[in-house]
Amino acid sequence: MPRLNYAALSPELTKKYSEFSQAAAKGAIEPKLVHLVEFRVSQINGCAFCVDMHVKQLKIAGEGELRLHHVVIWRESPLFSARERAALEWAEALTKLPPHGISDEIYDAARAQFSDKELADLTFVVMAINGWNRASIAFQNVPGSMDAAYGLTKAGLSVAA
Repeated sequence: MPRLNYAALSPELTKKYSEFSQAAAKGAIEPKLVHLVEFRVSQINGCAFCVDMHVKQLKIAGEGELRLHHVVIWRESPLFSARERAALEWAEALTKLPPHGISDEIYDAARAQFSDKELADLTFVVMAINGWNRASIAFQNVPGSMDAAYGLTKAGLSVAA
């Protein structure tokens, strides 16, 4: 069981944050890349609920099994495009926030793959998932508990053994 149901306790804030997240996900970045970034950020943050949700979204979007396993090793894997690599690197940098900010090297690599609008939208995607990760971790949301509500049962994956 989760520690508390923050959505029920703060429905207006949850609604507004959900609207923000949905708007960010519908921006200039293609949906599959949005899910890939959300999956990677959730891995970094150790958010079981969100890792579970985003792997299911990626499966529904047609993502290949091997690529799902390679997300954690994307730097060494040959399975990701230059655009995907730039998005993953940008997402990791924003999630970890180095002491001296985002380096020119990381920024330039992202700018080589994304327009100004796309980079702004990608940044909002990363901001949104980091917030959800923090809420899910703090209140121990149960992986798979919202599958039916989010339409994730069609992924054919279950957290049940």
